[in-house]
Amino acid sequence: MKTLTSGEIAKYCDVNLRTVIRWIDSGRLKGFKLPGGGNNRVTEEDFVNFLKENSLPLPPKYAPQQPSVLIVDDELQMAKSISRVVTRAGYKSMIATDPFKAGSLLSSYKPSLMTLDLSMPGADGFEVIEFARKEFADSGLKILVISALDEGKRQKAVELGADAALGKPFSNKDLLSAIEALLRD
Repeated sequence: MKTLTSGEIAKYCDVNLRTVIRWIDSGRLKGFKLPGGGNNRVTEEDFVNFLKENSLPLPPKYAPQQPSVLIVDDELQMAKSISRVVTRAGYKSMIATDPFKAGSLLSSYKPSLMTLDLSMPGADGFEVIEFARKEFADSGLKILVISALDEGKRQKAVELGADAALGKPFSNKDLLSAIEALLRD
């Protein structure tokens, strides 16, 4: 449990330290005193709730992060098409046209969801699924396979660890529905 001092809260809110202490003493901001010195502490969760309840802006550190989507497809036009749909829906997107760049972007950007074509040169999508599930097991990464391969191959991808599969060609509506369903879970 991460806590904040009265001074840290005063800086975030751009108010005097005494103001924060009054908020805590009056019960408006849920906090507690440390034994001995009596210094106040507030949990991050209580601080964020206080800001929301009082319609105060959230510092960037506490603002909800916009979900990001990593699009992995060796056909750049298809990747750009998916990216346009995803971006218009309000998600951040990045493109990898090969499995190795995908691995690098997974490590550095930690996306919420990855769309993945199964047929790629170098390493196929099945290997990417296995890599992602092994290396990023605790990240909550969702994987949506988008492939022109038959239903059996798409089902194999799900059995290996993909969260869902979508056949090519697909409609923008079906793509967004699948992404939104996965990000809700």
